Amino acid sequence: MKTVDFDYILPKELIAQRSVVPRDSSRLMVINREKKLCEHKIFSDVVDYFKKGDVLVWNNSKVFKARLLGKMHSRTGRDLVNHMRDVEIFLVRPMENVGVWKVLAKPGKHVLPGMTISFAEDFYCNVMLKEENGTVLVQFPYNAATVRRKANQHGHIPIPPYVKDEPEQFEFYQTVYAKEEGSVAAPTAGFHFTPRVIEALKKKGVDFAEVTLHVGLGTFLPVKSEDVEDHIMHGEWVEITEENAEKINTAKQEGRRIVAVGTTSVRTLEGVAQFGSGGRVNAYEGDINMFILPGFTFQIVDVLITNFHLPKSTLLMLVSAFAGDREFMLRCYEEAVSQRYRFFSFGDAMIIY
Repeated sequence: MKTVDFDYILPKELIAQRSVVPRDSSRLMVINREKKLCEHKIFSDVVDYFKKGDVLVWNNSKVFKARLLGKMHSRTGRDLVNHMRDVEIFLVRPMENVGVWKVLAKPGKHVLPGMTISFAEDFYCNVMLKEENGTVLVQFPYNAATVRRKANQHGHIPIPPYVKDEPEQFEFYQTVYAKEEGSVAAPTAGFHFTPRVIEALKKKGVDFAEVTLHVGLGTFLPVKSEDVEDHIMHGEWVEITEENAEKINTAKQEGRRIVAVGTTSVRTLEGVAQFGSGGRVNAYEGDINMFILPGFTFQIVDVLITNFHLPKSTLLMLVSAFAGDREFMLRCYEEAVSQRYRFFSFGDAMIIY
């Protein structure tokens, strides 16, 4: 398959710059993958497409302020050697060694090993290594929790580049159920869920389970290779507790549906299922680098709630695989464009069943 096979034309004015208020008033495209039909609803109508006993699985990861604006300089002892340069550091993930982080740097060409980058008087890192894929390893004199705490104090909300203005409040870029801090981009399919929708699902007899996937390069790094199979999927840290794994496995054994909120939940569930047998998920904590393409056999997820994704992205490839037909999914996207849906992180939603 070619990356260009997942391209589509999107007018810039359809890229949403903020969520609608209330969030559950966003539009909802309802896609029946067996009949290859789509309907147009409002997200609060999503409750109508659940059955009693369904298990709704969402990603409870919480975003931290991973975008840091700093000054870069070299030092010999205590003496400043060169003029300071402005640099933007995007924290991707902590590494195994305490204080070491994988980051993206802009402008990267000026970032060299041995340099120090200062973000505040008590917040800095040293550049260790520039990797071949463009990422950089830096060393902070603090553990990961302290780095995130200082980033939340001095950093900026890590909005995607197609969003022009940083939200006024951090909560505008979080799901209402976010609790496990560690993501550098929001699992945005969950934006549409409000306390009102959640309560309506509970009254209908829907059960809930949680997974954690801390969003990183695996989610948002663009596909640059001509052939999709040549794209390298970066690992992201995930966790499924024993309690949540058992809840999901029991539902599968009883023939009840697993409804995943977002592509991150799908990659977590299907990735962990690869380590098990018989369509089960076990408790797991570690990295997953699941790259789902058309032809993939889904073992766990029966229904998917997601947003509208970027052209030629791994996320569009995943939803095309779930729909079972790349051309059908692209026709749905064309329909969404013609119906003036709002796209990407702050945009509208779809449910595929």
